[in-house]
Amino acid sequence: MLGLLASAAMAAATPTAADTWQQCISNTSTNAEWSGCGTTYLDRLDADLNVVWKKANAALPDQPSRSQLLEEQRAWLRFRDASCQVYASGAFGREGQVLHFVACRGEIIEARIATLKGITELSHQDATP
Repeated sequence: MLGLLASAAMAAATPTAADTWQQCISNTSTNAEWSGCGTTYLDRLDADLNVVWKKANAALPDQPSRSQLLEEQRAWLRFRDASCQVYASGAFGREGQVLHFVACRGEIIEARIATLKGITELSHQDATP
């Protein structure tokens, strides 16, 4: 129990990808710097997404479920790649590209991470007698 509490405390103390991105934005002032902050943020989210994807896939009880999740993930990846392009288009200027696009894309990836974590948690609950 103590180990679980310590893990929870460490997780609470670890800044999220969004917190780190916001801090980076606050400590910089140019579009080039903000672009670097955004790249780091989205890269971190993609790494987090890969980790939770593997856990969700492994948590499913059978191949048909895994195949369904894989099909869903492929569709989601197409959605992700098409999302937020209005900001990347330049319609909102360079700041739209380096700030608004990143914020939009980050929200979408964070929502998918939460969904996959929910699948993992639900699979573990169903496996517990």
